[in-house]
Amino acid sequence: MSRINGPVWKTSRRLGFSILETGEELQRRAYAPGQHGPTKRVKLTQYGLQLREKQKIRFMYGLNERQFYNLFTKASKMKGVKGDNFLALLESRLDNLVYRMGFARTRRAARQLVNHGHILVNGKKVDIPSYIAKPGAVIEVKEKSKNLQVINEALEASLNTVAFVDVNKDAKKGTYLRLPERNELNSEINELLVVEFYNR
Repeated sequence: MSRINGPVWKTSRRLGFSILETGEELQRRAYAPGQHGPTKRVKLTQYGLQLREKQKIRFMYGLNERQFYNLFTKASKMKGVKGDNFLALLESRLDNLVYRMGFARTRRAARQLVNHGHILVNGKKVDIPSYIAKPGAVIEVKEKSKNLQVINEALEASLNTVAFVDVNKDAKKGTYLRLPERNELNSEINELLVVEFYNR
């Protein structure tokens, strides 16, 4: 199984975008890593802007290149706005929903919980992070895993969840209510540039 490894903070600084969506990575040094980071100013071409936007979204959701492209192709075949469909599919991934429900602090941690078989979907164990959940799906932590310290700490740290999921923190159980609307997602990303990138 391929996955994205490497320093998240350094990648965030290079892209000028908080991959973890907390802003922590850019608080101390909001410039690219390396000795030329603070002074180097590169004017990007249109292709460069599109590529950077693609990389921002890809790293944020933790997908490799092939997964990302395959999901975009799937979104292209759906009815409606291509960019919105693409983001909705990304948000419907099981690892992302586990993160959104507050069972993990990061998407990487959520992916590990799913991989290790700690998560049930509609009462059945699903250990595939890329599993696309449908609205109405009930996602919960397996009974034997409910006392895991990492899950309890994540739930304590999460103050509020997004509107398209409903979570019972005591039962460690949540429901994926509906597809997210665009205004509920990160406003710093421009999915239209990704659509342009693949439509070249």
